[in-house]
Amino acid sequence: MENMYETPVKNHTAQAMPHPLDPLTVQEIEAVVQIARSERGLSESVRFASVNLHEPAKETVLAFEPGTQVAREAELILLDNSDGMAYEAIISLTEGRIVSWKQVPGVQPSIMLDEFFECEQLLKSDPAYQAALRKRGITNFELVMVDPWSAGNYGAEEEQNRRLTRALSWVRSDPNDNGYAHPIEGVLALVDLNKMEVVRIEDHGVVPLPPQPGNYTPEAVGQIRTDLKPLEITQPEGPSFSVNGHEVRWQKWHLHVGFTTREGLVLHTVGYEDQGRIRPVLYRAALAEMVVPYGDPTITHNRKNAFDVGEYGIGTLANALELGCDCLGVIHYFDAVVSDSRGRVVCLPNVICLHEEDYGILWKHVDWRTNQAEVRRSRRLVVSFIATVGNYEYGFFWYFYQDGTIQFEIKLTGIINTGALPPGAKPKYGQLVAPQLYAPIHQHIFNVRMDMMVDGLRNSVYEVHTEAEPQGPGNPNGNAYYSKATLLAREAQAQQVIDPFSARCWKIVNPHSLNGLGEPVAYKLMPGENTLPFAHPEASVMKRAGFTRKHLWVTPYQPDERYPAGDYPNQHPGGAGLPAWTQANRSIEDTDIVIWYTLNAHHTPRPEDWPVMPVGYIGFMLKPVGFFDRNPALDVPPPAPHGDCCEHQ
Repeated sequence: MENMYETPVKNHTAQAMPHPLDPLTVQEIEAVVQIARSERGLSESVRFASVNLHEPAKETVLAFEPGTQVAREAELILLDNSDGMAYEAIISLTEGRIVSWKQVPGVQPSIMLDEFFECEQLLKSDPAYQAALRKRGITNFELVMVDPWSAGNYGAEEEQNRRLTRALSWVRSDPNDNGYAHPIEGVLALVDLNKMEVVRIEDHGVVPLPPQPGNYTPEAVGQIRTDLKPLEITQPEGPSFSVNGHEVRWQKWHLHVGFTTREGLVLHTVGYEDQGRIRPVLYRAALAEMVVPYGDPTITHNRKNAFDVGEYGIGTLANALELGCDCLGVIHYFDAVVSDSRGRVVCLPNVICLHEEDYGILWKHVDWRTNQAEVRRSRRLVVSFIATVGNYEYGFFWYFYQDGTIQFEIKLTGIINTGALPPGAKPKYGQLVAPQLYAPIHQHIFNVRMDMMVDGLRNSVYEVHTEAEPQGPGNPNGNAYYSKATLLAREAQAQQVIDPFSARCWKIVNPHSLNGLGEPVAYKLMPGENTLPFAHPEASVMKRAGFTRKHLWVTPYQPDERYPAGDYPNQHPGGAGLPAWTQANRSIEDTDIVIWYTLNAHHTPRPEDWPVMPVGYIGFMLKPVGFFDRNPALDVPPPAPHGDCCEHQ
């Protein structure tokens, strides 16, 4: 979309050779699929669960010089519907051949978008499902919405041998109605996705459909506010960033933008230019997993525990941002190219948004003796994408600041998940949001994987908190307190939770790089809002999402340790990922380390969250601590004088 608020920046700079971390192109995906089919003789029963760049070794990437050629490879996950077997493959695009091909027994790849639509059509034509709908007065099956939820793992034999989804249903009153206002309570469908057949329809009793609509378009809302004046964001000289392929430069920041079907937006090789050299901070950073456990034990809702990254692939659900103005100013968009489950190329236009934002005061001081004032305005670079997962929207935003700070923020909006109640009933495990309509209590738990590289590959992590000095001769007035740093030398020590009462944070230090004061340079991870799960340790979701028990995990870098709940969380019994890896209690001192940070957005729904939820926020910051010798934003130019200037923003 191109208008006065949204001006795309076109990149006309061609690269002689792709960067080794550039996502696969249309031509590369087509070639990969063709090679796999021709060399293995794949039948029509084989689905391509994912096709992504197989990232080169870290040392290869760090040694890369523009213009040189690096071998290009793709990694594939495939599923054969005929026998339920999963396969992993590495295909060399440079050599045009399969490098490795292996069967992965006993796992279920992520649920593919194609399967969503096929499952919905299957159910709408199923006689038992239709009969359950007719009992509720629903006869126009085309108005029914089916959301295929991952089945989880609760120990049943069928969960070990079949590829299952547990489908829940809603119904629209017309094709444009918000169907989530009318949940079909008590009707559950278990579907075998390999055979694409209904295993069973469960009907746990009729609950009347909630009577009120939940539409939110301007036509449905009615009278719209008339006193909101235009607020225009203009950059008459263009943006301050530059883009070359997937490489971005802005205000001394250098980074590479990537994308995968599972994680969505990926940031690579993030560094800050300081005194003529680019100093690395992050090698790779991305959302690695998220799980949404619901707290309602009733039959329709007690197995709602979706792993939206590992079970669905958040990247495949990314919004084309041309379908709504999500950013303001001068914008550069990055497209994404993926494969559907049949190996056909799917182009996702404008899925990553790059733009600048004014962010109020950067720093300010008034010398009250001389009446001299110095103020600088803060500007930040925003790299973001938004995904629609059924009823919810999730926005994932990385912010880069001129003072060397990095911030990650998740914005939660969309439509809350709903259930129906009989007239007059009050929910214990949720909140009424409309007559006979309620939203269950739940949590959105995210984990971000950050492959750190603070001024180099050899880093250590310290837990830092503040302690009060005991009152005594050295503290006669009882006012003393100080920060205490403790080295986390092994993985077991680095499994920690937040402690806001001690001002706990975690410092990532490079002991081999000293600042001007002779101290090791560092970045600190500063927690934001957070909490812990409420599900019992024995609950299925806690076995499968063991990473949620801690906010911080630190591991030594291993290229095959990528996802905190394991490679295949779909229908997995649990224990994989971080809980399994860290049992070895490996050393994490003075080595190449990965930080895993867990964020838990606790959502007790409100009537104000209906029919569409105002944005909620959760996130964290990475701030330099002695990484620079002094404030690195001193050289930001002063703002142009304006008669209406106000810094209180």
